Parts: sequence; structure tokens; C-alpha cells
Amino acid sequence: MKPPMEERGPLIGRSVARREDPRLLTGRGRFVDDIALPGMLHAQFVRSTVAHGVLTAVDLTAVRSVPGVIAAFTAEDLDLGDITAQLGRPRVEFVPTAMPVLARDRVRYVGEPIAIVIARDAYAAEDGLEAARVSCAVRPPVTSEETALADGAPLVHDEAPRNTLVDVSLFATDGIDEIFAAADCVVRVRTRTGRQNALPLETRGVVAHWDDREEQLVMQTCTQVPHQVRTVAARCLRLDERAVRVQVPDMGGGFGLKCVVGREEIAAAAAARRLGRPVKWIEDRKDALTASFLAREQRYDVRAAFSSDGRILGLDAEVVCDMGAYSCYPFTAGIEPLMASAEMPGVYTVPAYRVRGRAVTTNKAPTAPYRGVSRPQYVMVVERLFERAARELSLDAVEIRRRNVITTFPYTGVNGITYDPGSYLESLNLCERTLLDEGWYERRAAAAAEGRHLGIGYACFSERTGYGSAAFAQRKMEVVPGFDISEVRMDTSGAVTVTTGTMSHGQSHETTMAQIVADELGLDIGKVRLHQGDTDRITYGWGTFASRSITVGGSAVRLAAGKLGEKLRRLAAARWDIPWEETELGRGEVRRRDAPSVALSYPELADLAYLQAHLLPKGLEPGLTATATFDVFNDGTFSNATHGVVVELHEGTGQVEILRYVCVEDCGVAINPQVVEGQCRGGIAQGIAGALFERVTYDAQGEPSATSFMDYKVPTAQEIPDVTIRHLETPCAFTGTGAKGAGEGGTIGAPAAVLNAVNDALRPTGTELDDTPITPEAVHTALKPRERLS
Repeated sequence: MKPPMEERGPLIGRSVARREDPRLLTGRGRFVDDIALPGMLHAQFVRSTVAHGVLTAVDLTAVRSVPGVIAAFTAEDLDLGDITAQLGRPRVEFVPTAMPVLARDRVRYVGEPIAIVIARDAYAAEDGLEAARVSCAVRPPVTSEETALADGAPLVHDEAPRNTLVDVSLFATDGIDEIFAAADCVVRVRTRTGRQNALPLETRGVVAHWDDREEQLVMQTCTQVPHQVRTVAARCLRLDERAVRVQVPDMGGGFGLKCVVGREEIAAAAAARRLGRPVKWIEDRKDALTASFLAREQRYDVRAAFSSDGRILGLDAEVVCDMGAYSCYPFTAGIEPLMASAEMPGVYTVPAYRVRGRAVTTNKAPTAPYRGVSRPQYVMVVERLFERAARELSLDAVEIRRRNVITTFPYTGVNGITYDPGSYLESLNLCERTLLDEGWYERRAAAAAEGRHLGIGYACFSERTGYGSAAFAQRKMEVVPGFDISEVRMDTSGAVTVTTGTMSHGQSHETTMAQIVADELGLDIGKVRLHQGDTDRITYGWGTFASRSITVGGSAVRLAAGKLGEKLRRLAAARWDIPWEETELGRGEVRRRDAPSVALSYPELADLAYLQAHLLPKGLEPGLTATATFDVFNDGTFSNATHGVVVELHEGTGQVEILRYVCVEDCGVAINPQVVEGQCRGGIAQGIAGALFERVTYDAQGEPSATSFMDYKVPTAQEIPDVTIRHLETPCAFTGTGAKGAGEGGTIGAPAAVLNAVNDALRPTGTELDDTPITPEAVHTALKPRERLS
């Protein structure tokens, strides 16, 4: 028998078992591809086989005669509106690009959808693709940011001069050139990061059907942003938003890839409406690797000025991001350069800053946010600058960080962002102390004496979370995310249903949101049920990205639960004829503070609210429902962490073996520490993947050359080390629970820590690596400098 709530203590801060697990681990989960509706048809897409060209003919006549094929549609057949993301910036700073649902006059990357084929089963749909005849006048492709910006380069979009979609200089401190000229030490890092795929276990997909009774187009899809999918689908199909319902079943990962609106989902929904039958589209892995949204391909050229004692004096940066063929909705092509430009100073007291951020368009699949959004890249660059400055000034690499991290809060940086309290210095010290106490510095020295190559690397960083409307408005987004709405409703049994506009795709919302509600109401967690991902049941929401679910969504949930708790207390107080302030909640009941043995249970109060409403006192309405909104009108909150890594480089193969990984993180109050640790470990795995393995590649004609896991190298459990996670706690002042976000920190810190460890191991060779992924070939060459020079 469970002890009473007070005896068990609060749920926030406890590793409560995930409530999702019994369903998911016993095969009772329901994902998009599990959905089967009567009369359901299957869709596949005719895709461009060239990177750049003008469509001269699309002939689907033979497609329609293939056995099993029901229909085939081009852009002209469906007549859909375009998907266009906008920034409210002048033309010299931002050029919008309209992304047609199906290509009309021009194709701009290999894999761009040109037509949709609908068949009785997926195999017949694939056969139909083979019969399509597409004629195209091939144009020279733009396959890199260098060729995009070159004089006379072909234009991916005629309206975008020099293939530039975003060109913004957000900051330029007066006198920065003089600061660099007078500095004792100036270091420079030029780096490139490889294009990546977010690789959720579940690829994209949708099942769409027209509901005649409700006069609604119902889209069951795996998206992080159901309300935004509804908006875009309604506008493309020219329907009222009421006529579109988006539902999200269980979802197998997203990582940002699914927080933008895709073309294929809209086309499948349009076909379902046109045919009056359900249509399913499931992305295969080849399309996911080549034609889905990608991320991360960036170039940095950054200088840092330091005094002789290792104090940073200024940062001067140029950022160029290859965003592929189109802007993503709703974030636009500005998502990566604007993030990097605004937040690059990070955890350090940088007094002077200048940055230019550009997004260029190329003939590659478009990009979307991917876990961390530019922060893994700019953190890696800044951490490399500190390593290089430490070497030039003969300082310890950790000590130079100590001298520069922010220690006085609140701190307003040169970038105009105010940082709330964090544990930047404490996390750095604890991470270093952990590796010192474990003897890794002695092992490094011993390995060097044996001719082996061990290295130790660190990354100290912050993760801005709780982005509200104010933060997104600063980017001048036309569509401004930010707030969240929650409704908490109690039924006559005393059980509670809570809604949230966030959308879990592995973050355990059914557990953590229930912990918040149960604590707020003094209720057993088993009495709390979460609803998410249904645009007809959720008033509105911006979904899940940027670690906003607990900071923003959880805060709205807490406020709504608090309002419901107050209503319960007012009901009880009216029965006792006492002020409601003299009551308290706990153990599923309302008690009198002056006589704790006098109590009314929640079912008793619910009966009064619903079944005996004629007895309600004047001023109290029937029902037990409360709604609350939450937004962040400051600069948000900042989680922080330090990662420490020990690697060994193997001369014969160039392999990088990670021997030790320590993460010291501070996300404020951890609602559920086990969930936080899962987020950290998963993020670190993805960060290691970017540091050492993953890269989407293309040939000179823009043809993807990593079309399967044979070529796109993904780490396995063998390459990912055990990770030790140590927690610090600096509560956030405005979330109510004290929680900060924790979804992206693992990915942000890992590339920098791994790269620094590799370079520490390479120190005796005099060679440094700055690009990722760090290939075995690059390590092998660096370990054999004489052979390389010969």
C-alpha cells in the first residue's frame, strides 16, 4: 500500500518511473505506420534525379496504368499554395523563398518531390514511380557555400543575389579593431562542420483522411509542432483551420527535424481529400538520408583577442551556413546564422564583439533545426579559441577558462542578453576535479612515455532555454512562437486530465508533467493523465523544440493546476463558511488548517461541482476546469554544463577511442533526474556522432553520395562510452518549479570536448584539427607528419 503523499514527499526532484514505458515496452504504442484505416491507399513521390534544372515535362500517363495505381498528381493537378517562411527584415538582410508542395517549374535538389503516386499498397506505388517520365533542362548546380558565393555563380533562386538568403551583422562594438590591434595575443580558428541528418528512429510519415461527418481533413502525423502543421495545411489547401485536425500518436524521435512543416505531408493530405479515401505516406530511410531536412553544414572564421594574463578582450566572427534549397517553415533560413550570431559569447565575459552571419542557398536538401541549432558549432569554435590562446600564453587550458567565465549574476553580455544565475565556474571546477581524482592526468603522462596518444579535453557552455515570444520577436520572425496554454480538468472521480501545447517525442512528458500537476494539487500521480498532440483538444501550442517543454509548457501546466487547486479550496471553504485562505490541499483532499482532521475529498468536491451544482454558493461556477497561459518576456533562462573527455588515438588506424566521459550539468531543479540523465546521454551520443562519424556528402553534380548506413556512418553502442553525469542545481526564478531546459546540452558540449581532447593527444605532433567530423584519415595523417609532408 502506498503511503500518503506527505509521507512520500514531493514528486518534483524524484526519479519517478516513466509512465510511458509500460505501453511502449510491451508493444502497445501506436506510431504513424501502425495506423490502418478502411480503404487506405499508399503514397510515394516522384523525385528529382538532378540537383538543378528547369522542368520541361512531367508525364504520368504510364504511371496511371500500372497495376494497383489509383492516381498520380502533379503540382498543376493539386493546385496547392506554397510554403513560405518570412522574417520582418529588409531585403538586404533577408530574401524569402517560396517552397512549392510539389515542384512546378524548377527543381533545386536531388530528391525534391515532383509528383505524388497513390496506389493500393506501397509496392504498387513504388512500381508507379518507375513509370514516371520527367524531362528536365539541367542547370549547373551549386554544391557548396564557396561556389554559392563565387562571382558569376548560378543562382538557386533568381531573386537571391549571390545565393544569399540572410546577411545580418547583429553586433559591432565600437573600437573593436583598435582592441585587436593593441591585444597581447590574437588567435584565430577557421573551421567547418559536416552536414548531418537528425536520424530519428521513426522517419517522417502521415495518414490523412477526410471526415465527412465533421467536414474535416484529419492528419495523423509525427510532428513536433501539430498546430503549425494545421496552419500550413489549411493555407495550402485553402481551408479554414477548423477544417483541419492534426493528431500525433506516439512518436519515435524528432530532434528538430520534425519541428518544421514538410511538403510530403501536405501533398498526401491533399490527395486524400481529392480522392475521398485515406492516404498513408511513410518515408523510407533512403529518402530520409537524402531528401529530408538536414542540418549543421557551417563555416566559421573567428578571431579572439586576449591580454597577457589570459583575459579575453574581443571576439570577431564570420559565420556562413549552407541552408540548402529553401527556407524552412516557420524558422526560415535565418535559424542557424541568427542563433550563432546572437549567442556566441556564451559563458564568457566578452567585452567587445563583432559578427556577420550569412545563410546561403545551395542545390541540396533544405535544412531544419537540429538539436542544439548552431550551438554545437559556435561552442566548438569558442572553446578552440581558448585552447589556442592557452597554448600561446603558456597557460593551463582550464585556468584560462576560469579567468573568463561569468561568475556574477545577473550578467548582461555584449550581445545584449541577460544571463540568469548559473554554475559556470562550479561545473568547470567539478569536472576537472573528477578527472584529476580519477588519475587521468597521470595516465596521460604515462601513455606519452610509452609512445601512446592520450588527450584530455573540456567544453564549458550554456544552453539558453525558455525562449519566449520576446526572444523570437527579436529575430523578427513573422510567425512568433513563445507562449503555451494548458487546461487542467478534474472529473467526478477526482482524476485529472491535463493538456499541453508541447509535444513529446521521447522526453517523458506524460511523466514529468504529471509530477508537476500531482505536486501542485497534492494528488497521487496515478490520477493524472496528459493529453497532447491533438489540435482539436489542445487550444493552441507551439510544440516542442529549444528545450521549452518544461520551462514554458510545464510552467503553464503548473499555473493551471494552481488555479484548479484554488477553486477546490474555495468550494471547500464555502461549505465550511471560512475564508479559502484557511484551507490547504493534500492527499487528494482539502483540509482546514485550523482542524486538519476536517477534510473534503476531491471526489466529494467534484460531485458538488458537477452533480449538485444547485448547491454551489453564489460566484462559483459549475465544473472543475482551469486554464492558464505562460510566456517568457525576458531573455529566458540558461542551463549550463562542462563536459570532460579522455581519448586515445590509435596510430595504425587513426581511430579515436573515448576512454572517459564526464558531464557536470545544471538545469536548475530536475523535475525527474532520471529523465534529465537520459536527455544528457542521448544528446552526448548525437554530439559524438557529429564530432567523429556523421556527414552527408555530395558529388560535383549535387548527387547525394551517402544514401544508406553503409556510407553515412552512424555510431553504435560500441563507440559511445559510459557517461558519468553529476548534477548541480541553480533554480530558475520564473518557471515556478525552478526547472530549466535540458534537451540540447549533451549535443552542444560533446563536439567541442571531443575535438579538444583529440588535439590534446596530438600536441606532440604540432598538428591541430579544427573540422568535424574528425575522420580516421585525418588523425592517421596527423600522427604521421613526416609521411604527410613527404
